[in-house]
Amino acid sequence: MTTDAYFAELTDALRAAGVPEEEIARTADELRGHLAETGTAPEEEFGPAEGFAARLGGLAPTPGEPDEAAERWTWTADLFNDRRMLAVHGAQGWEVEGLDSIGRFVCRRAPGVALAWEYRREVIAGRRRARVLDELTPEGWELCGEWLVYGYFKRPRAATAGPAGAVEAPPAAPRQWLFLSRRGKAALAVWCVLVGGALTSFLVGGIGASGLAITVAVVSSLSTAYTSHLETAAGRARGRD
Repeated sequence: MTTDAYFAELTDALRAAGVPEEEIARTADELRGHLAETGTAPEEEFGPAEGFAARLGGLAPTPGEPDEAAERWTWTADLFNDRRMLAVHGAQGWEVEGLDSIGRFVCRRAPGVALAWEYRREVIAGRRRARVLDELTPEGWELCGEWLVYGYFKRPRAATAGPAGAVEAPPAAPRQWLFLSRRGKAALAVWCVLVGGALTSFLVGGIGASGLAITVAVVSSLSTAYTSHLETAAGRARGRD
């Protein structure tokens, strides 16, 4: 079977499964790009088109479209732990829809067999934004959230792993929603001590309500800035290794 014939059959099967045309076109482009890199035939890489479509079809609704059957889960991690946890949860079929106003990852997962997702984090502040987007978009990466100077990108693992990109028996949604590294726990402990001291001073009349609010804001800002600085420094050190 030729490549064009394979993708024609795949497209027909996905369309019959109710997958939106935009999603079909995007998936086909990602898979064609993967084949161009590997030099393999589509049936050899992905298996029969109809079977591959059954694993893909209807499993990953287009971002922003309603999907009442999908599971929903929101969680967060510090900057030292976010990439590791994104890899763990992505392998379980959780797709990041975006980040909410306090930096939590808002996720969904299709019922039954789900797609595994790959994630990466890049600095996209200032002039880097356009360059990073230009480099990653052709590889199938999609910006799915922003926090501080960082951008989070996702793509379905099927684009690179073929049939292995499906999660046939996803585990239950975690009860935990906060995932902190050792550094994150230390920073949180310091934050609690400083804010607790300010609150105690407020209660005994040492500072007013405005002073308490200013203290909490300053401590939070310093904590965020310091955490970001440590992570950036760690990234530079890894880059030199």
